[in-house]
Amino acid sequence: MTGLDRVPEAPPMPDAEMRDMLLGAIPALRAFAFSLTYDLDRSDDLVQDTLVRAWTRADTFRRGTNLTAWLFTILRNLFYSEQRKRKREVEDADGSIAGRLASLPEQEVRVEMEAFRNALDRLPFAQREALILVGAQNFTYEEAAEICGVPAGTMKSRVSRARLRLIELLGMNGAGDIGTDALTRAALGE
Repeated sequence: MTGLDRVPEAPPMPDAEMRDMLLGAIPALRAFAFSLTYDLDRSDDLVQDTLVRAWTRADTFRRGTNLTAWLFTILRNLFYSEQRKRKREVEDADGSIAGRLASLPEQEVRVEMEAFRNALDRLPFAQREALILVGAQNFTYEEAAEICGVPAGTMKSRVSRARLRLIELLGMNGAGDIGTDALTRAALGE
């Protein structure tokens, strides 16, 4: 039998432990995907694509390292690939359709959350991503830096600038002006 006659071996299938770890990471993946897309359907598609990619390439994951960071890196790379493909698409460029669909919040918390989301949307993407990874997803600066492929110092700078800009956009004097909303406090590093 020559080398040409051999059938390439399929990569080994992930084991039950890997399956359980992947399933356990779904809530964090969904939250991160939504923070990137602000669209439940797109974020669920991203999570599904991430899990499929992780499942088929489970043999490349090094046991004992941070699985969530590995998955976030896959998700982030898939998101950027999708964004590059979508550059030629135009969806409600002037926001007129979205403006007609919006309904005014009825509760103060919803109003504050909407103001927070609007302020978060106004941050440069790299700062928003850094703030969400560190502030809302509780990754260390080093883990977030690895996910984004930047030095830890760059991640710290992005988070710091994002926090300061977010406080400014929300018309606050400082983090002490923030109410009891856990998401807001987490994002601002309280």
